[in-house]
Amino acid sequence: MAAAAAGSPLSGPVSVLETYRGRDRVVRTLSYACQLAGGLLVARSRQGESPLGHGLLTASAQLSHCRTVLRLFDDLSMLAYSCQYGLGRQEEDAAVRWLSVLTNLADQLYYPCEHVAWAAEARILPAEADRWWALSTALWGVSLLLGIARSLRILSRLRSQLRKPPSGSASRKTRARAKAEALTILSNLADLANAVHWMPVGLLWAGRFPPWLVGLLGSISSLLGIYLTYDTEGHEE
Repeated sequence: MAAAAAGSPLSGPVSVLETYRGRDRVVRTLSYACQLAGGLLVARSRQGESPLGHGLLTASAQLSHCRTVLRLFDDLSMLAYSCQYGLGRQEEDAAVRWLSVLTNLADQLYYPCEHVAWAAEARILPAEADRWWALSTALWGVSLLLGIARSLRILSRLRSQLRKPPSGSASRKTRARAKAEALTILSNLADLANAVHWMPVGLLWAGRFPPWLVGLLGSISSLLGIYLTYDTEGHEE
C-alpha cells in the first residue's frame, strides 16, 4: 500500500500509524477516549440506558483486546532492550541504575504473565485467567512504582544542577529533561491509579472506579505519553 507523499497533510499521521509503537499509542488513546465518552454517556443517561454509550464502551474493550493480542509479540523486543541496558553500568547514579534494572525485570515478567492470562481466558491453557490477570496487573503496578521512584530520583538530581549558575544550552536541556520527568511521573500516577482499580476487590480502591474515570485517567496518561514522545524527539533534532 502506498504511503502518503512527503509534505502531504496526511504524511504526519501516516508516518505515525505505519510504526508499531505509533499505532499502539493511537489505539491506546482511542480506547481510553471511547471509555471516557461512553462512561459519561451511560452515567448521565436514565437507568444507564444509552446505546451510544454502551457502544463506545464495547469499542473501548475491543481496542484494548487488540493491544493485548499485539503484545503477544513484544517479548523479544523487551528482552533485546533489557539485554542492551544490562546492569546499567553507563548510569552515573547507582539508585537510577538499579531502579531501571528492576523496572526492566518487572516489564520482562509482565509479558509472559499477560500471555498466560489471555490464553487461559481464550481456553487455550487450563489455567485460572483471573489469577494471571491479577499477577500481570501487579507487575505493571510494580513497574510504574519503580518508574515513579526513578523519575523522582532523576528530578532531584536535575534540580540540584539547576541551582548552579546557568550555562546557556546546557541549562535549557536540563530544564527540558526536568519537565519531561515531572510529566512522566504524572503519567505513571494516572496509570497506577487504574492498575490498582483492576486488582482484585479489597485492595485499596480496586473495582471502585466508574468507567468514565478509568477513561479519563487513561486518556491523561496516553496524551502525556504522546506529548513526551514527540517533545523529546523535537529537542533531540
